[in-house]
Amino acid sequence: MLHLSFVPLLALVLGASLGAAFPVDNVKKSCRLSKYQFLVPHELKAVQKMKEQFEEIMLLSDRKCNTRLFHRKWKIAELSVPDRVMLVEAELDLATSVLQLPADPSFAETRQRPLTFLTQAREDLQVCMSMEPSSHQPSGKLRHWLQKLHTAKETETPGCLEASVILHLFQVLNDLRCTALQQQCT
Repeated sequence: MLHLSFVPLLALVLGASLGAAFPVDNVKKSCRLSKYQFLVPHELKAVQKMKEQFEEIMLLSDRKCNTRLFHRKWKIAELSVPDRVMLVEAELDLATSVLQLPADPSFAETRQRPLTFLTQAREDLQVCMSMEPSSHQPSGKLRHWLQKLHTAKETETPGCLEASVILHLFQVLNDLRCTALQQQCT
């Protein structure tokens, strides 16, 4: 009888020893883009509120911008999944950096929630990209758009970049959704 109770005890001790010898990485992150397949209504309302408030501000200003950064002759559905990921990463990087710029206090408060949401989406996307390191080269369409983005960052005023990002934020959110779906979108 002593022998039978010794076996479970031995298994428990060996299990604990092996667990310590080969630790399990409990903090390993996983790719969680699926949560962006269906965007939460209160996040969409926060983006809509910010866009509407910004449009009111634009009506009162005499800002003239020619940025056509988000006007593309192609649709995201024409891109491969790796190209979509690169596109959304660039769009989220631009959006978060623009929304972090100083703003009028009343507008800064309005854009805080969308900024938090977009920052989280960018971080989730970066986790997914780090899990699958690749040497993917962007397609010609995407490479041309990335160059256009780079040029706009260097030549456009912060105000014009802000206008371009805020007025096209729903397009960025749709691109994020399509990337999360990993299928054809329009």
